[in-house]
Amino acid sequence: MPVTILDLVVIGIVLISGLLAMVRGFTREVLAIGSWAVAAIAAYLFYKPVVPYVIQYAVKQPPALVNGLAMGGVFLVTLFIAYIITSKLSDFILDSRVGALDRTLGFLFGAARGFLLAVVGFGFFSWLVTEKQQPTWVADAKFRPILTSSFDKLKGMLPENLDESFGVVKQLGDELKGGATTPPKAP
Repeated sequence: MPVTILDLVVIGIVLISGLLAMVRGFTREVLAIGSWAVAAIAAYLFYKPVVPYVIQYAVKQPPALVNGLAMGGVFLVTLFIAYIITSKLSDFILDSRVGALDRTLGFLFGAARGFLLAVVGFGFFSWLVTEKQQPTWVADAKFRPILTSSFDKLKGMLPENLDESFGVVKQLGDELKGGATTPPKAP
């Protein structure tokens, strides 16, 4: 069975992600993810003191927009500060004796991230296109069984009632809008 387009795409995604992570290093990759998490938490916790400043420029705008702009501002400022700290720390580590190890671990991390991206992409493709409708370069791909089983395992990790889990997100959105909320159902 020859190599198909899907196989080449998966290999390409894994290699490109791995090489990009190798150049950046493991430390920068992990700290970048942490930076996004810290920025999201900071935006949620500290947007209220920023709202009065946003209202000055967003006069007669809905509260949801004002709150969203305040959250976005806190998020971006926090992310920028975290980026500066991450860059300095990562550059220091890459230039030290453990730089080669950091790059090697970065490649492995990036390859795993690329594989996860390929699995999720294939899962969405399989959800949109039934197995009978899939082209031969997908049906005959050597990576197809691996992608299918990996996506099934990933789906198994999701909560059973995913729509109820999103009730919490809807409740947060309602709070931002200033509307009445109903408590989410207990899991």
